[in-house]
Amino acid sequence: MVSRVLKRRYEAGVFLLLFAGFFGFIGFHMGLPNLLNTMMNTAHDLLLNTVFFIMGITVLTGALGKLMIEFGVVRLLETLLRPLMRPVFNLPGVSSLAALMTFFSDNPAIISLSSDKNYRSYFRQYELISLTNFGTAFGMGLIVLTFMSRFGYFGPAMIGLAGAVAGAAVSTRLMQYQIRKVLPPEPSSTLSTGEAEEISFRSEGTLFERFLNAILDGGKQGVNLGLQIVPGVLIISSVIMLITFGPADPTAGYQGLAYEGVPILPWMASWLGWLFDALFGFKNPELIAFPITSLGAVGAALSLVKAFIEQGIITGNEIAVFTAMGMCWSGYLSTHTAMLDTLNFRSLTSKALLSHTAGGIVAGTVAHYLYVLVTIILH
Repeated sequence: MVSRVLKRRYEAGVFLLLFAGFFGFIGFHMGLPNLLNTMMNTAHDLLLNTVFFIMGITVLTGALGKLMIEFGVVRLLETLLRPLMRPVFNLPGVSSLAALMTFFSDNPAIISLSSDKNYRSYFRQYELISLTNFGTAFGMGLIVLTFMSRFGYFGPAMIGLAGAVAGAAVSTRLMQYQIRKVLPPEPSSTLSTGEAEEISFRSEGTLFERFLNAILDGGKQGVNLGLQIVPGVLIISSVIMLITFGPADPTAGYQGLAYEGVPILPWMASWLGWLFDALFGFKNPELIAFPITSLGAVGAALSLVKAFIEQGIITGNEIAVFTAMGMCWSGYLSTHTAMLDTLNFRSLTSKALLSHTAGGIVAGTVAHYLYVLVTIILH
């Protein structure tokens, strides 16, 4: 009991030192009143101009996704994609449903899907565990594509989707390679040999009732998703921007305006600028803020795009890379832990995160060079 109390006190002391050191350093450069005003103004602007915009997208895409599920479009796409699953991802054909469900909604869809006993029976143990990496790579895909297309970058966004597929393949296969030899052998009788029984998504009622229920239920899910991203956008994005951008007007100094800060992150990234340029084609160190933010919440990362566009440091290449890494890294720090806990393999979380980190880097790299190749061909 005494040691636990001491540990908590040490923990509190370390936290206070880090907290005071971080905000003390920024406050020293900006001035405490400007720091407080900037944080409040940034959070307020993000709420009004980013969160509600993303929520509008999530409501519309939620309704669209529910319609596609209700009227069999997802089932049709699953049938078309099944032949690609084994050669590309080393997964059974039914795994295509996992990608589509997360693409049209969010990462938690993979958790509920993997809990279905019938669905799980078509996977070997290592394949089922690697489904965590596979499904997470497409989370919020429709929302990310729609958001990027809003700025006139539909083509680069689709290139980013191709990069996310490459990242998913690397992440999934790397996870399988790491865990296949450490898992205990399982009897072959546990694996189904036929096609999976269809998981029904259809509701009851007339055609009009099904249509109305689908758009309303999908829109409601979109509202819930939009509300869930609020903390990530307001907290994570505010802090990231606080260490990404400098004063709005360098000649006037800090004024407590939104999106001001001390450019710590670009300074750190400048040391590896050559690497980010080679992998992702980033010409400005500030751009590394997007993939870093995606690790926690891709909704928060999307809020950075508008600021980058206003600064004129965004091109089609960056949109392609952001789309690929945003989809692949969409909040996977929390999803992997939750799903592996559901499957009773929490001990493999570190391997899953390592594999998906590599997959996200590959996704961004593939998107960059694919964008360069397409640009050369078209010009």
